[in-house]
Amino acid sequence: MPDVSTDLRVFNDFERNPELLKKFDKVLEAYSAAAIFSDVQYRTGVMDSAIKPAFRAKVTGQAVTVQLSKGDLVDPLRALEMGQPGDVIVVDAGGDRQTSVCGGLMGGLAKNRGIRGMIVDGTGRDTDELEDINWPIWTRAITPRGTHTMFSERKEELSINVPIACGGVVVNPGDFIVADLMGVVVVPQEIAEETVRLAQEQADREEETRKWVAQGKTVEDLLNEFGRI
Repeated sequence: MPDVSTDLRVFNDFERNPELLKKFDKVLEAYSAAAIFSDVQYRTGVMDSAIKPAFRAKVTGQAVTVQLSKGDLVDPLRALEMGQPGDVIVVDAGGDRQTSVCGGLMGGLAKNRGIRGMIVDGTGRDTDELEDINWPIWTRAITPRGTHTMFSERKEELSINVPIACGGVVVNPGDFIVADLMGVVVVPQEIAEETVRLAQEQADREEETRKWVAQGKTVEDLLNEFGRI
């Protein structure tokens, strides 16, 4: 697990790589992008399968990480102020399934800043509004119950852009996120260039195989041509 600071008022930033993100966006156009990135990382970086999209969606982006105080959750509003176009907010909410840390108004504000979506090891709400504005979230659960922030006005019991654990995977600020209907995959920054190259190669290979399948080819035909399915 990452060495998370006990001081929950740490606000860091990281260097973005928009040109590299474009390569991730290109792979996202393929079928089953999360599965492709899982495959080329030898099945590593895959978050717990309980973390699912609230509606049909897919996204890539660099991670703005948020560490919340387990058992005393607040809305991660500061992350919206710090997020930039192309970011995905990734929140460690301790796996809480009873208190939402993200809703429709927050999604609208984040979308206005170009933030692409949110991954929460915890819970969200307002999925009807989020779907209408096309701002996706991936969570363990959905509930109408929000945090105490609207009553207490507390907003800063959190850290931003520190190492976190989300869905059983260590996420560092700036890591690349690939999320779709199947789930969420994390690609560490230090291997992102090579990983996205391998992912594009696999996506292209699978598309060629898919064309063969559409022609009525057999398993034997595919194995003879490609060596695998």
